[in-house]
Amino acid sequence: MVNNKPIVALSAGHACVDVYQGAVAALVPFLVAERAYTYAAASGVVLAASLLSSVAQPLFGALTDRWPLPWLLPVSTLLAGLGIALSGLSGSYAVTLGLAAVSGLGIAAYHPESARVARIAAGGSHTAMGWFSLGGNLGFAAAPLLVAAVVAAGGLRFTPLLAVPAVVGCLLCLPVLRGLNSPVRPAARDASPAGRDDVASDAASDAASFVRLSLAVVCRSVVFVGLSTFISLYVPARAGGGTAAGTAALFVLYLGGAVGTVLGGGLAGRWGRVTVVRASYLLSVAAVAGVVLVPGPAIYLFVALACVGLYVPFSLQITLAQDYLPTRVGTAGGVTLGLTVSVGGLAGPLIGALADATSLQTALAPLIAMPALSWLAFRTLREPAARIPAVRRP
Repeated sequence: MVNNKPIVALSAGHACVDVYQGAVAALVPFLVAERAYTYAAASGVVLAASLLSSVAQPLFGALTDRWPLPWLLPVSTLLAGLGIALSGLSGSYAVTLGLAAVSGLGIAAYHPESARVARIAAGGSHTAMGWFSLGGNLGFAAAPLLVAAVVAAGGLRFTPLLAVPAVVGCLLCLPVLRGLNSPVRPAARDASPAGRDDVASDAASDAASFVRLSLAVVCRSVVFVGLSTFISLYVPARAGGGTAAGTAALFVLYLGGAVGTVLGGGLAGRWGRVTVVRASYLLSVAAVAGVVLVPGPAIYLFVALACVGLYVPFSLQITLAQDYLPTRVGTAGGVTLGLTVSVGGLAGPLIGALADATSLQTALAPLIAMPALSWLAFRTLREPAARIPAVRRP
């Protein structure tokens, strides 16, 4: 990896932030048990966090294209943690939705700027960007274990303890921000006269490919958020084991994402990003079908395969988007990172309402088609030239 220490710090900080993305889904079974929420109401909490994030994240990306905003890293980390930490203290559904939205706003503010800084620190390395993304996946994976340890012990009133990762993540940002004030690193190009972190000004954008990439990300987001929201309720019904089985399934789902992210960088170095993403989405079709249709303990294997298939493209889609829009890397990161984890939340209440009206298995069945649609969007995409953004100082 290029500039190993900044990437490690950014990866660890990314984990601390994405704990709160995973925590929203991890809180669902406790909200259902303690507050008697319906499937639709529980998925509405996930939507509250996702909706504001999905709208705000591209806006933050556009802002970081115009001005350096490194201070967003610690501030947004604290904001993401604050919303989740306070969410269990009020029995009001409206207040819970509002606090989930506050957390989503913090997550939205964090990702575009962190992706820009990580791309500079990575020096254009897909593997290094994979490690940065891995941090987020590990945060996702830790979320159900952390939430279960805190909330199962004392109920939702113990959620303020979930603020600890935010404090740690904020502290991890500080050395990275100091590093941005140091002289320009050899791995990065000189800043443009305008002071922006664009690549060469004559680099051509490929907006059509970026749009198709974004559509693929949306479809991937729908299936991932659908699984992460309801898998902890679905697996006990299919394999038995109660709440512990649901927590284990959610942990396997997120851990599979971490494995997929690491694999993605290595595989792309050998066969190219677009080829690897296409193959991953084909794997995801079969794996999601197994999750929905196969009963018994084998469902855990399909859960892991599904998330590996969905997460191999994760960091690759970020760098592809930045290379399709080389003069708007903040916007590209904001759209792909925001859509990846946010827009799928819009489908959550629809899945929940269908589950209330029919069954959870029936509601999850349409998710099988989503990776196939992502594959179709990627089928005609071409590999762009990889570029390294220049350093823009705060």
